[in-house]
Amino acid sequence: MRRPALLSLLAATTALTLAFAVPSRAAEDAVVIPAPTMDAAPASGIQTAVVAGGCFWGVQGVFQHTAGVVNAVSGYAGGTKATADYQTVSSGRTGHAESVEIKYDPKKISYGKILQIYFSVAHDPTQLNRQGPDTGTQYRSAIFTTSDEQKKVAEAYIAQLNGAKVFGKPIATKVGALEAFYPAEAYHQDYLTLHPNQPYIAYNDLPKIENLKKLFADNYIEKPTLVNASKATN
Repeated sequence: MRRPALLSLLAATTALTLAFAVPSRAAEDAVVIPAPTMDAAPASGIQTAVVAGGCFWGVQGVFQHTAGVVNAVSGYAGGTKATADYQTVSSGRTGHAESVEIKYDPKKISYGKILQIYFSVAHDPTQLNRQGPDTGTQYRSAIFTTSDEQKKVAEAYIAQLNGAKVFGKPIATKVGALEAFYPAEAYHQDYLTLHPNQPYIAYNDLPKIENLKKLFADNYIEKPTLVNASKATN
């Protein structure tokens, strides 16, 4: 796999980083999809959504540029606390998926809209246990729900999109209850913003931000809501 090799070399030399970082293909093109016909009921207070869609750098970056999101943290979901570290998760044997915990204001963005952005621009939901150049169960497409309502909305939306044959192939995204979310190491947070010229980011992830801006202009914010900035204000 390219990304673990990249991370181990990043601290060594820029030349080696460049050599290992450039993937064999660019990010998948965004797909224009309809909004969900079922959405979560209006709520008060900050809500939580957790999704997985390949490398968490890009998924986090997308939601950090999404209006109504108050914090988006890269991390791990699907496995135990004991194995929630990057090196172990990268083995693909922990049950974890690289995930993003999204804290959002439901008065500004709905759960359904978050899922629409997730399926449309954040990743390709038809890829099984992979995303672009990254392969393994840790890069699977998954929605970890925090309530029965989220489960119903997510499953209904997948059925809606599959029924409309929006993607041309069945959606591989699995829906399951969130047992726990474990934040990733500090060097993974805000990675897209901090390393825009890193070849993996430039090739795979920056196009996702442009697609968000293009397809979801009303939900796009130019200045990202960063984890480090959130910590500084708390």
